[in-house]
Amino acid sequence: MKRLSFIFIIILLCGLIHGCSVKPAEPLSHTEVIFDTVVTIQIYGTQDSSILDDCFALCRAYEQKLSRTIDSSEISQLNHAGGAAVTVSDDTLELIQKGLYYSEISGGNFDITVAPLSELWDFKNNSGDIPDAQALAEARSHVNYQNVIVDCDAGTVRLADPKAGIDLGGIAKGYIADKTKEFLLERGIEHALINLGGDVLTVGGKPDSTAYHIGIQKPFADSGETITAVSASSLSVVTSGIYERYFETNGNIYHHILDPRTGYPFENDLYGVTILSESSAKGDALSTICLSLGLEQGLSLINRTKDVEALFITQDYQLYYSDHFKQAD
Repeated sequence: MKRLSFIFIIILLCGLIHGCSVKPAEPLSHTEVIFDTVVTIQIYGTQDSSILDDCFALCRAYEQKLSRTIDSSEISQLNHAGGAAVTVSDDTLELIQKGLYYSEISGGNFDITVAPLSELWDFKNNSGDIPDAQALAEARSHVNYQNVIVDCDAGTVRLADPKAGIDLGGIAKGYIADKTKEFLLERGIEHALINLGGDVLTVGGKPDSTAYHIGIQKPFADSGETITAVSASSLSVVTSGIYERYFETNGNIYHHILDPRTGYPFENDLYGVTILSESSAKGDALSTICLSLGLEQGLSLINRTKDVEALFITQDYQLYYSDHFKQAD
């Protein structure tokens, strides 16, 4: 699971203006660990804490469906079905289809059947062990998104390769953020911040009608040190980086974004990619795809993709922006 540390620089301008006598109401805020990541949601314009309670109940419900590591989840049942068809919920079916779409357009750089490799590297618990070449070759042989067979009419999914496995970590948090935003809008919330472990999604702007300023973590720096900030109003801000889950062995960095073709982490000129888009699931997938492509190809992809902008951080800490990127004021 990706990912990534974001720092919020949320400045309520009214409080900075001398003589301003009316302060905006403080937001309701709550934080929990869900999907193996820190989830924080802030909502404005209400004191009804049940809305936050319902948001987190929704997030936990999605975790129970989509997590690869929860034995009772729909994804876990599918991965252990030995190639048999498994009936899944509409949400799981929808997300698998989204994952297959991004697997296809990336040419397999983003592949939702990367689970055999994810399990082998186990970055959550790995302190520096590199899998041996034979084990990597075996795991890699079962990574192929074309082995996922979806029957929309029957509501089932099966894996043509019984040893394959689905890992939705590259897109699930973004999808859950999108669904949480939909829920908040249905409850009449017009201003909110949703942060699922670095997948940041804004509902509207700040209550004073200005945009949120969201700091981007400086790679490999202390938590809280930003390299830049972006402005977001009714937008998703998602970053994929090699500096959150990694270990270093013999002077080499091994990070969690794995190349399905080699079994090893992608190697190129990038430390991180930040995507701005309306959909957090879209940003989740595209940030990983762009990181896998490197600066030149990643920029090219974003510049020909509608309604998406990107910020790239190279290994020399230079910042590169897509053609229409709007930087923070």
